[in-house]
Amino acid sequence: MSRNIDVVVIGGGYAGVLAANRLTQRRDVAVTVVNPRAVFVERVRLHQVVGGSHKGVVDYRQVLGERVGLVVDTVTRIDAGARSVALASGGTVGYDYLIYAVGSASAAPHVPGAAEFAYPVGTLEEARRLREAVGAAPAAAAVTVVGGGSTGIEIAAELAEQGRRVTLVSGGVLGPYLHPRVRRAVARRLARLGVTVLDGPDAKVTAVTRDDVRLTGGNALPSSVTIWTTGFGVPDLAARSGLTTDASGRLLTDETLTSVDDARIVAAGDAAAPSDRPLRMSCQTARPLGAHAADTVLARIAGEQPTVIDVGYFGQCIALGRRAATVQLAAKDDTANKYSIGGRLAAGIKERACQGVVKELVEEARKPGSFSWQFKDATRRGLLRAEHRATPAAP
Repeated sequence: MSRNIDVVVIGGGYAGVLAANRLTQRRDVAVTVVNPRAVFVERVRLHQVVGGSHKGVVDYRQVLGERVGLVVDTVTRIDAGARSVALASGGTVGYDYLIYAVGSASAAPHVPGAAEFAYPVGTLEEARRLREAVGAAPAAAAVTVVGGGSTGIEIAAELAEQGRRVTLVSGGVLGPYLHPRVRRAVARRLARLGVTVLDGPDAKVTAVTRDDVRLTGGNALPSSVTIWTTGFGVPDLAARSGLTTDASGRLLTDETLTSVDDARIVAAGDAAAPSDRPLRMSCQTARPLGAHAADTVLARIAGEQPTVIDVGYFGQCIALGRRAATVQLAAKDDTANKYSIGGRLAAGIKERACQGVVKELVEEARKPGSFSWQFKDATRRGLLRAEHRATPAAP
């Protein structure tokens, strides 16, 4: 009797779970997900965890297929030569193929005092810790959200809707992804909620203390709770394991998501850097990359040539409290345009999208191979061809 083909998936987020479920199309593939938590985190709901309107977690048995094993542990090193991963608990897990789907977390802040006195929100644990801090603060206490991206906007709106006194310090422009027309609509909604938005060159944070936030313009904002949302970084597992990464630590792959170092290692999600041109960190990207990573592994098992990625976008949904949102529409190459949907209709779209991604995972567990993505974009392929033609040949 032939043995099973062992595939280890590092990371149980959107990309990892979808990949793991999809791999079970073959009965001779044994799939193990290694994840540090025993529950699936709905990362798109972390702002709701902070606001207390949602728990943000789902039991893995709801979203993982019956044939997918779960090891609750942290991978500390990948040994590509031995085809095994070392665990924090001291054990090892061997593999024939590995899917690297470690995701991302809050980037380490470089502003003095931010690491000591500000609350990041990139993980479930961070969001829960922040929720406790907000709950312990007096109702009239000043709350400062640093970072004007979608995470900062969503948290500011969530807390302001509950009556909190919130200042959003964007540093640059508010919602840099947004079209100017849509940005103005978001700013109006935040103003109606009572959020004070500070942007422009005088609104960059230079230091954080226990009681205030200091800005380049010389102002010091009183702040009982300071929330840090200025960016995301990826774990350094690939780099620590001797694998080639991009400048930000993402695993460097070709366009099939295969590591440039090892054909048996495939990446997906936020920590993947195909052709050193990583796609936007988002749930919108993670799902098709997770599916494609599984398809690449299945193709290699079958002795076939994997296909290249083809991922397009529709835009971005941003919650503006529980009763409103904005859906910024975009071209398939992820360039925002002037069109958007707002108000209660957008809030309904946002909520259905959050529910829908979990349903997709459940459906892929029930019927492996069922997930598909309709947004595709040929622009990337053209850019890569142009870059290849422009690169001089090695002497």
